[in-house]
Amino acid sequence: MDLRIFTEPQQGATYDTLLAVAKATEDLGFDAFFRSDHYLRMGSGDGLPGPTDAWLTLAGLARETKRIRLGTLMTAGTFRLPGVLAIQVAQVDQMSGGRVELGLGTGWFEEEHKAYGIPFPKEKFSRLEEQLEIVTGLWATEPGKTFDFRGTHYDLTDSPALPKPVQEKIPVLVGGHGATRTPRLAARYADEFNIPFASVEDSERQFGRVRAAAEEAGRDGDDLTYSNALVVCVGRGEAEVARRAAAIGREADELKLNGLAGSPSEVVDKIGRYAEIGAQRIYLQILDLDDLDHLELISSQVQSQLS
Repeated sequence: MDLRIFTEPQQGATYDTLLAVAKATEDLGFDAFFRSDHYLRMGSGDGLPGPTDAWLTLAGLARETKRIRLGTLMTAGTFRLPGVLAIQVAQVDQMSGGRVELGLGTGWFEEEHKAYGIPFPKEKFSRLEEQLEIVTGLWATEPGKTFDFRGTHYDLTDSPALPKPVQEKIPVLVGGHGATRTPRLAARYADEFNIPFASVEDSERQFGRVRAAAEEAGRDGDDLTYSNALVVCVGRGEAEVARRAAAIGREADELKLNGLAGSPSEVVDKIGRYAEIGAQRIYLQILDLDDLDHLELISSQVQSQLS
């Protein structure tokens, strides 16, 4: 089971804070550092000092880390034109020496679009489908040839399809809870399917849908990696669990029900339940980015038992 660190910087974090978490992620043996792509805090709090941009952050981290994978859960399709996004991600892949992964979703948080003057189109899923076809098509175009695309939302003419990433194929993540269109999209474009904040039972059902869609598309269901994103709150005792839960505005019992919370052994046991239904990777949502001792505890007493 791969464990990856997943952050939500829109809740309030500087680049330096994210760098400290990314370096701890690398030093403590986790597989990857991922972040959300949002420009406005959610829930209570002031969100200070303000948002940071996902791909600017990852570009910086690409130069200041050496081993960990870097990516997004998920880049909002409403924020970037697909041709520009292909350039950005390929450049960060070059800057990292080939360690980038792209999670791409529709974009859903209307309030942040209003706050920063970003258009919020009504039909987002068909845009996402075209975006995935364009981004992957640009990367796959042979050097010296051009890429053309005619769609409902985007037109590309004689694109040189440059620059190229270092990786022969940048892993693409598609995710979500949708029962029909999401599995179909994952089957066509994804290297990994991710379901966020879902129970074991709902994850098993959705993984099954994606496998069925892959097979219907003529693809082996085992070609994809299956993953979950879950909030994590681990403590050496109940008091430490409660303290960490309170620090992120949550209750320990609720986190045990809906995430990965409790003692290291409790969390290992619950991760095992996800592994039994086919999860191969867990993105650990870390909401208190100043609590690096939390990462050390997870590394030494959770990850060590899963290796």
